[in-house]
Amino acid sequence: MSAQTFHYESDPLPAETVDVAVIGGGPAGLNGALMLARSRRSVVVIDGGAPRNAPATAMHGFIVLDGTPPAEILQRGRRQVREYGGRVVFGAAAAAEPAAPAADGDLRFGLTLADGRTLTARRVLVATGLRDVLPEVPGLAEHWGHSVVHCPYCHGWEVRDEPIGILAIGPASVHHAWLFRQLTDDLIYFSRGADLDPETRARFAARDIRVVETDVKEVVNDDRGALAGVRLTDGTVVERRVLAVATRLEARTEGLEGLKLPTEDLPDGMGRCFASGMAGATEIPGVWVAGNATDLMAQVGAAAAAGALAGAHINAALATADADAALATVRKAAD
Repeated sequence: MSAQTFHYESDPLPAETVDVAVIGGGPAGLNGALMLARSRRSVVVIDGGAPRNAPATAMHGFIVLDGTPPAEILQRGRRQVREYGGRVVFGAAAAAEPAAPAADGDLRFGLTLADGRTLTARRVLVATGLRDVLPEVPGLAEHWGHSVVHCPYCHGWEVRDEPIGILAIGPASVHHAWLFRQLTDDLIYFSRGADLDPETRARFAARDIRVVETDVKEVVNDDRGALAGVRLTDGTVVERRVLAVATRLEARTEGLEGLKLPTEDLPDGMGRCFASGMAGATEIPGVWVAGNATDLMAQVGAAAAAGALAGAHINAALATADADAALATVRKAAD
């Protein structure tokens, strides 16, 4: 896999208040914006331009679009949002917080981008995604998204039958081993000091998974710069063509502190995300969250579906607010 090149064309920020600001331009944010724009809502997508799957040449596991480059999916998504009147603005959200309500009492939120541009919106959809935090093993990060992978469903077929090593980070890595064993007969589990109970060791042995107890010192490359294996702390080099590691998953929260969104931890230290309820609703009135920012395990299809559902619920909330405001105006005129 090789990194994709992303070319951005940014729309201007509107001066007037928009119905919805979508923070995040990945599948969840774009699909939410698409639903809203098709409902004739004014919507602006704020895209920080750092998609999680940028290192990959193709997205997998999503019917019809399987094998499509991530950059192409995003380009199509932006184009479709724009076709319905939505705007896509490239820039990082530096601040987002509730603003003074409108004259009719409806909610307002203020957003400020890193370059100082500002936007006011009635509702907010947070779809900032997540970042993968790799173990601090020298040489590991340079192969991320290529020969260092995390998801057997995203990359497994492409690395099938290769000599694969599992770099353990905790209890979740045992499950990782079962999944990658389905893809190769040559699998080594680098326990990196983690304890394995007798039952797990027996199951590993039954599945011909070799366990290496000595810790990993660094990743080793061949003379072409490709991943060739790992060097252990005792100096031994173990040849591997692929390393699989269950990264720590952390929702991207930068610039969103002012929204005071609640967060929650995954079990076994696997990560941290925004807490949400049905359709991505949060405890903060007027703010929804969708995609990897709240569902750390969601692949592209699931993230996009969550964005669509959140967008539909935001539109419904706005429709109720519009009806309330109209009724209040009629009653005031009648007094």
